[in-house]
Amino acid sequence: MSNYDEYKDEETEKSNPSERETIETLVVPEKKQKSAGWLRTYIFPTGSGFIGATIAVLILFQTEIVGPVTAEENPDSTNETAEQSLEATELSSMSGDALIIEDVIESASKSIVGIVNIQQESWQTPTGQTAQSEEGVAAGTGSGVIIDTNEDYTYIVTNNHVTEGANEIEVSLENGETRIGEVVGSDTLTDLSVVQVESSEDDIAMKFGDSSALRVGEEVLAIGNPLGLELSKTVTQGIISAIDRSLEIDTSAGSWDLSVVQTDAAINPGNSGGALINSTGELIGINSLKITDSGIEGLGFAIPSDEVQPIVEELIANGSIARPYLGIGLTDVAEIPPFYIEERGLEVEEGVLITAVEEGSAAQTAGLEVEDIILSIEGEAITNSADLRKNLYSAYSIGDEISITVLRDQTEQTVQLTLTSNQVDDEIKIN
Repeated sequence: MSNYDEYKDEETEKSNPSERETIETLVVPEKKQKSAGWLRTYIFPTGSGFIGATIAVLILFQTEIVGPVTAEENPDSTNETAEQSLEATELSSMSGDALIIEDVIESASKSIVGIVNIQQESWQTPTGQTAQSEEGVAAGTGSGVIIDTNEDYTYIVTNNHVTEGANEIEVSLENGETRIGEVVGSDTLTDLSVVQVESSEDDIAMKFGDSSALRVGEEVLAIGNPLGLELSKTVTQGIISAIDRSLEIDTSAGSWDLSVVQTDAAINPGNSGGALINSTGELIGINSLKITDSGIEGLGFAIPSDEVQPIVEELIANGSIARPYLGIGLTDVAEIPPFYIEERGLEVEEGVLITAVEEGSAAQTAGLEVEDIILSIEGEAITNSADLRKNLYSAYSIGDEISITVLRDQTEQTVQLTLTSNQVDDEIKIN
């Protein structure tokens, strides 16, 4: 156990329970997670049924989250969603090629599917053993978009938080048919997943649009299954409110700065993985999350198509995303107990503390040690773990040699490190 681990345990014991509660997520009672910022306090994935379900969803959920609204909890929500759908279809035409809105919606809706995440329930027996149900139960529902089809398979893109933890996937198609799906590959950091089903001649793929060409004020439509399959293919209308947004999110693989476009089109629980389309019916985003709190409206976010397409193509081809790998455990300096910093005499407010070094990893070979604080990579300052991942994955490739500056025993040192792959013996590793 490192000195940091000892200090961390002491800090946990000293904390007031009532104070700790304010920084823990209320999503899954069995597994709680610390909050890390005012913005993430109100962000949650929009997969219906995940909050309070047996599945541990470790992305975007933070304290004081307003959970998915069910028809039982709020009867008005069903009426509101239906009204939003009617409002969208009342439009007679849109910009672009002056296509009739009804035709655009009818065509695009054929590519929208519902996805049910089925998991086996488990519980502790009186003897302390773990028992599992023979049949799975629906842990949550979301949406998906058909983006490719061939003679054998039809491929569907959705959010990782929609499929994560599933023992089985059920896909509900536009014509009411249900097929068993299989997760081809998922990427936790970008919150994307690809599901395949046996193909049919009735399956229609949606064409990718160019999200880099989006302009603020451009009209868009969101199509998905808010609150579950009962309201499948609900259409809401809005505009692009902002482009080139970056939201720091917490995933089951660590913190990540997710690139998104912002829209005021209504996005509700169950819309996760659904389509954000432009005036010609092209896919320009995957609806993924929203910010919600009393007095906050119309803050929805979608992963832009230019980010989605290359990830999806690699997932279909390889089943995973290859990224550079250091082989270290991380924690942000900002999250280190203050007395640890003071007793060590450290004059640092930003950076990443190394909590573990994997044996045989690139980090160990380069000489990195537990309790080193990473300050910069190739001279570019590293403020936190999300910053480190973004810098590492966007600027460098497997095999690149990089210089890493660390603070060790109050002295800055620089080491040279050759990046290795995160894929080892079919295992996917995340720094």
